[in-house]
Amino acid sequence: MPSSTPTTPIEDSVPKIDEKIAVGENLEFQRTWWKFERVVWTLFLLILIADVLGVFGRGWLSKGRVSDAAQTLTVDYEHVARASTPSIMTLHFGPNAIHNGHVQLYVSDSIVKPLGAQRISPQPAVSSVGRDGITYTFDATELPASVQIALEPSFPGRHPFKLQVVGGTPVQSSIIVVP
Repeated sequence: MPSSTPTTPIEDSVPKIDEKIAVGENLEFQRTWWKFERVVWTLFLLILIADVLGVFGRGWLSKGRVSDAAQTLTVDYEHVARASTPSIMTLHFGPNAIHNGHVQLYVSDSIVKPLGAQRISPQPAVSSVGRDGITYTFDATELPASVQIALEPSFPGRHPFKLQVVGGTPVQSSIIVVP
């Protein structure tokens, strides 16, 4: 039985330049890829700058302050908060808020439930549950008088809130909670 052995030598068909494999290039594709990379790096840089400034929480842009026209109540809070992360809402009372050594503050249910009020400091002397919220009574004899509410939002979303010194105009705003 005759054997069928190849008689022609196997040749290297891979193109080479200076004994190195020539992979070829597509300059138009390479320019498009470089443009894509610049766009992605610019996008990453903008996200990083936005994060440092507080767009996604805990920064200069995330801090908010709202008050009523008579400056009876001024509220410092974070516009953007993170779910299951503690934050502090600070309430500053003006001279018109103190009556007979007490400050009465109405807090809407949205602060207590969706925004997850964990504690209030100082502790109110009296608290009473009313329609759509809680009214706290604090002992206060002189200024500056302030109260801190520790929040820990439980779920993402936009959460409006309302605070009001009893007899004053309400202060309303909202907090955006991100995951």
